[in-house]
Amino acid sequence: MKLHIQEILRRVSHQQYIGDSDQMISNLVPLDKGLTNNSLIAWCSDKNTKPLEEILQGTIIVSNDAYQNVLKLNRSFIGNAIIVSNPRSCFAEILRQFFIPSEKAPTIADSVKKGLNVEIGNQTSIGENVVLGDDVKIGDHCKIGHNTVILANTEIANNCTIGSNCTIGGVGFGYEKNDDNIFELIPHIGNVFIDDFVEIGNNVCIDRAVLGSTIIGKHSRIDNLVHIAHGVKIGQRSMIIANAMIAGSTEIGDDVWVAPSASVMQKKVINDRATVGLGSVILKDIEADDIVAGVPAKSIKKK
Repeated sequence: MKLHIQEILRRVSHQQYIGDSDQMISNLVPLDKGLTNNSLIAWCSDKNTKPLEEILQGTIIVSNDAYQNVLKLNRSFIGNAIIVSNPRSCFAEILRQFFIPSEKAPTIADSVKKGLNVEIGNQTSIGENVVLGDDVKIGDHCKIGHNTVILANTEIANNCTIGSNCTIGGVGFGYEKNDDNIFELIPHIGNVFIDDFVEIGNNVCIDRAVLGSTIIGKHSRIDNLVHIAHGVKIGQRSMIIANAMIAGSTEIGDDVWVAPSASVMQKKVINDRATVGLGSVILKDIEADDIVAGVPAKSIKKK
């Protein structure tokens, strides 16, 4: 692919362009020594400008502060610079605009198995071997990956993406001993509700509530291999990263970050904008804006 730099600049938000106004762009690459000529674009984080000290050429997407620092440290740099406030976001936008193949028209695979009273919205794609239980509702412009199982009464709003090999709406791990000292499963008659613009990765399990709903709020993101137990409520724009385990009836607020392999004890509350560190074990409620880490997790600082 060959793109004129002016075409890119017309379609992405930027503060300034410094360099050859007739530059042709051939590819996007990582920021390393492979950035060998000005037809290649890479982005640079403000937190990691050291690679730029050794790069002589290339078209870099960079903040103004980082670019000025590069000029001081690397006077041999003869490349171009797209000055932006958020380099990673700009890089992603260029990927979306120019390098992602056009999406195919939405389709529902012939191998999909549907129960009774299933509702599927407009422009929704459903992959091979998906199972939809009775009374499942899926909104408009959704994408469901191959081999995913969405069980009875689950509701998925609009513009949601669910990866492959997920189970949504299964029965949770809720047992109580009977008079014979045998564990009996408590019936789960609730459901799962996934709100608008949620994205869920592959191999994710989200259990139905015993009563009411397990809820995933708008614009939240659930990474691969996450387990969300019965009755959990997750707010808007929260990020739950790979291998995290959220135990039953936990409440997670808005704009929360739960790092990989974190475990959250049942019925705990993680308030808005909190951050849970890598591999942490949450045994008590977390205050808003708190950053916690460790086993058990302890407060490190406030944002």
